[in-house]
Amino acid sequence: QFNRQELIFPHQEITVRQLREELEKNYSLSSVSSIMIAVNEEFATDEEIIREGDVVALIPPVSGG
Repeated sequence: QFNRQELIFPHQEITVRQLREELEKNYSLSSVSSIMIAVNEEFATDEEIIREGDVVALIPPVSGG
């Protein structure tokens, strides 16, 4: 969707929820609520704070069985 491996945001601190809102608003990412977000290689809740220098990964929903 983004056609790049890295996005840089101009925030020093942002919550995971605020990141979801920015992705939805600025990148038209409508399925943002179904994406898992990891911060520094650990799954994060919406209340967790992302700080400058943290690495954030977006993990799309998977299916299978």
